[in-house]
Amino acid sequence: MRHVVTDADTAVSVGSGDVPVLATPRLIAWMEAATMVAAAPFTDAGQTTVGTAIRVEHLRATRVGGRVEVVAEAPAEAAGRRLTFPVRAVDASGRLVADGEIDRVVVDRRRFLAAASAPPADH
Repeated sequence: MRHVVTDADTAVSVGSGDVPVLATPRLIAWMEAATMVAAAPFTDAGQTTVGTAIRVEHLRATRVGGRVEVVAEAPAEAAGRRLTFPVRAVDASGRLVADGEIDRVVVDRRRFLAAASAPPADH
């Protein structure tokens, strides 16, 4: 997935810093979107995946107007319902911007949404 960094993607705009470069939260959102696409072959009708863990190092700043290509590699197989995706981002010069892994879990969409909307249990 290719992206061009805009003012809306900067650390200043998303509130994660005070410099006008690609924000780590935006970069991670792009990486998660790539894992959603890569996870599609592992889901059946009525299923989706949800993110459960992120281990990413943001290594290089990217200015507004810079291009970033984000790649998520599909795992060879699922470990039960868990999928771990190696992810990376590279700038237009081929330099590594970020590298890491994102975990997703295959869930039944209807059951997941029902549980998400249930009132919290009393403790």
